[in-house]
Amino acid sequence: MHYFKPERADQFVGDCMPFFHDGVFHLYYLLDEEHHSALGGLGGHQWAHASSPDLIHWTHHPLAIGITEDGEGSICTGSTFFHDGTYYGFYATRRRDQTQHLSLATSADGIHFTKTRPNPLASPPDGYNPYHYRDPFVFRDEQTGQFHMLVTAWRDDYALPTLSGCLAHLTSSDLIHWESQEPFLIPGYPGAPECADYFFWNGWYYVLFSNGLVTRYRMARAPFGPWVRPAADILDAPLSRVLKTAPFTGNRRIGAAWLGTRENNRDAGHVQWGGHTLFRELVQHEDGALGTRFVPEMLPAGAAPLALTLTPLTTGVAGEPERFHLAADEGLAVAALASVPLCAQLTARIIPDTGVGTFGLRVRGAGRFESGYDLRFSPHERKVELFDSAIENVAGLDRPFNLHVALHDDIIDVCVDGRRCMVNRCPELCGDRLFVFCHNGGITVEGLTVT
Repeated sequence: MHYFKPERADQFVGDCMPFFHDGVFHLYYLLDEEHHSALGGLGGHQWAHASSPDLIHWTHHPLAIGITEDGEGSICTGSTFFHDGTYYGFYATRRRDQTQHLSLATSADGIHFTKTRPNPLASPPDGYNPYHYRDPFVFRDEQTGQFHMLVTAWRDDYALPTLSGCLAHLTSSDLIHWESQEPFLIPGYPGAPECADYFFWNGWYYVLFSNGLVTRYRMARAPFGPWVRPAADILDAPLSRVLKTAPFTGNRRIGAAWLGTRENNRDAGHVQWGGHTLFRELVQHEDGALGTRFVPEMLPAGAAPLALTLTPLTTGVAGEPERFHLAADEGLAVAALASVPLCAQLTARIIPDTGVGTFGLRVRGAGRFESGYDLRFSPHERKVELFDSAIENVAGLDRPFNLHVALHDDIIDVCVDGRRCMVNRCPELCGDRLFVFCHNGGITVEGLTVT
């Protein structure tokens, strides 16, 4: 399921809604057609469903919640909640007039859902924009037993009109009748905070939301705040769209997102809505801050490691593929390795010299460093760049770290030291050369393996 899309060429994976219950991990996701353009631009989305007990063996199920009524323009993002033997599928309905309303379907097995009546379950109350009321996420306060719902919303009466996107807050005692409360969070970004996620993990409460499809999070010691913004508040990478999470066996937490395709399959093309699935395992640091890493069970299986030959392209390169050093007191030092497949995994340990400027890999390369996609590390800026995207506030780039790169067709996926991930979609270049480079300083590369 990692890097999965439906078989039909015009179908893609949209917002993911992971859910875990009774030893089974469920992935509900928006089945997208033609990049959000179906039904005249309404989306035409429906809930698709796959499940697994171990994240390896997956079963694809029929549509969980589909478009069944004339007034439905899209079955939008929501959440699944289990209570007293019933699965509750909360979702938003985008009607043909573009207004958005909260709806509910229930199930005895988590596979076959029946829409309840009356539907919608709730509509935007006074003071809320009727075109922004979606993505319901439901959780229970274990201390009081009360149910809470977070909803993507837009306040019409907020003091800062251009920053009035919020997570609306509803409460209920029975999961059916809901009362509107004061907003749960007004994050202060342009646009509405979408696709909320809320959970408690090892002493910390977290709320996730996406702005411009980029997932951010806040953390607190108490169930309802005050919410603290961590130094690196973007969870995973900017192109890891709308990451939502669910628990998994062993006190783990697994996230699922989507990676959009490039328009016209060109690097310069706009990243479109909908694409392939992207899975991450969450990492919790000592201070409660979150990171992400690859999910071990979901990495594609590799063959035996390839035999590599190291070719220096500049002075300052010494060693063998198993361990080599690049030194560039001035300018750039570059080494090359050939015959790297389009689909492969690269692992290595990178040991930076003190004071090094920048260093990295150029993948899918050709010639003598003429072309390729740069994975660039800048310790002084605490920044990692991959082609036209970047992650910041990455600590420890000036110390030894492990690097894992997955190349899958036009996807380049990176995990830095098992704690921060970076992904991009790069469809144009398909060279088979791997370059290692260092600018103004030195690095040692140990244990480089390509499978």
